[in-house]
Amino acid sequence: MNVLLVSDVYFPRVNGVSTSIMTLRRELKKAGHLVTLVAPAYGMNEPPEPDIIRIPGRKVLMDPEDRLMSSHALRQLPGQLAGQRFDLLHIHTPFIAHYAGIRLAREMGIPCVETYHTFFEEYLYHYIPFLPRALMRYAARFFTRQQCRQIDGLVLPSIAMKDALQRYGVHTYSQIIPTGIELADFSTGDGPSFRQKHGIAPDRPVVVYVGRVAFEKNIEFLLLMLSQLRHSIPDILLVIAGEGPAERKLKRLTDALNLTQHVKFVGYLERATELPACYCAGDAFVFASRTETQGLVLLEAMALGVPVVSTAVMGTHDILVGERGCRIAPDDPVQFAATLANVLTNRPLRECLSADACEYAKSWSAPEMVQRMINFYQTVLARSV
Repeated sequence: MNVLLVSDVYFPRVNGVSTSIMTLRRELKKAGHLVTLVAPAYGMNEPPEPDIIRIPGRKVLMDPEDRLMSSHALRQLPGQLAGQRFDLLHIHTPFIAHYAGIRLAREMGIPCVETYHTFFEEYLYHYIPFLPRALMRYAARFFTRQQCRQIDGLVLPSIAMKDALQRYGVHTYSQIIPTGIELADFSTGDGPSFRQKHGIAPDRPVVVYVGRVAFEKNIEFLLLMLSQLRHSIPDILLVIAGEGPAERKLKRLTDALNLTQHVKFVGYLERATELPACYCAGDAFVFASRTETQGLVLLEAMALGVPVVSTAVMGTHDILVGERGCRIAPDDPVQFAATLANVLTNRPLRECLSADACEYAKSWSAPEMVQRMINFYQTVLARSV
């Protein structure tokens, strides 16, 4: 099978969508399929790859980390792809990539599928706060319905996302296929080395957040929770790994809550060694996003044997079902702090959760999930005949 992927985002832009696409590309190739990706150029000296077509663009006004691909350059794609025969086109984002992908699929006469990675109903409000929230929700639902009518198949990362789209009135053929993780990438991490590098005492209680430092990730909630937790665990430290538009606001809130000695922002971490080491430096991993369609970072922490304490909202509910390797905390700072304190102060419980987390993460392996994607592709192809 020869698959063409189209996305408004990819590395070096770091987020869950980039990680999902990277995993899909790698596993499809391992399974013997051909893959070409169309993605933005970021002007950051991205190394050339023969199966990635980088499209020039400009920075996005409200989110300068992203790039808006040039429509003119996208219109030249049929010429660049001449001579290649693709079986299916897979869109990964609903912006320029969606419309370019629809046009390409029609010109090539091939089926088109799309993964709904992001819960835009809640996401948009954080980036366009000057418009009424109800209007943003209406717009997100309207455009979602319109776009889903244009494709032949829809990939959804969680049951919660499928339920949400059904409430919108989306009836496109769909399958729930989460992004798997490459277990070998998260098999070991040097937590003691990370602590030493960042001046963290070996015996200090540490909780870790990994991900974009963005408004929709609800990190503000974690700071409010930490303000409560320090009363029962006075030397607690929250390590925040990642970068994003909310960082400045969160640092101001850290100061306002007198948490400067309890929060360490470590920025973006190299994925191969620094990121696993950061996870392993924590006694627990914490998460509270209300907009997550899946939550890959939860699985990464679990694969490394780090117990997870998280709310279970939207896609995270699918991962945390049964509380394997985790504890589900209420969406309330005081009660979340109490749940986390129980994990941090109960060593036998942490050890039990750690062992269970490692075992549970194996059921989310990337090869297993990509085989489900291949089966989905084949079904879409059969339906389009």
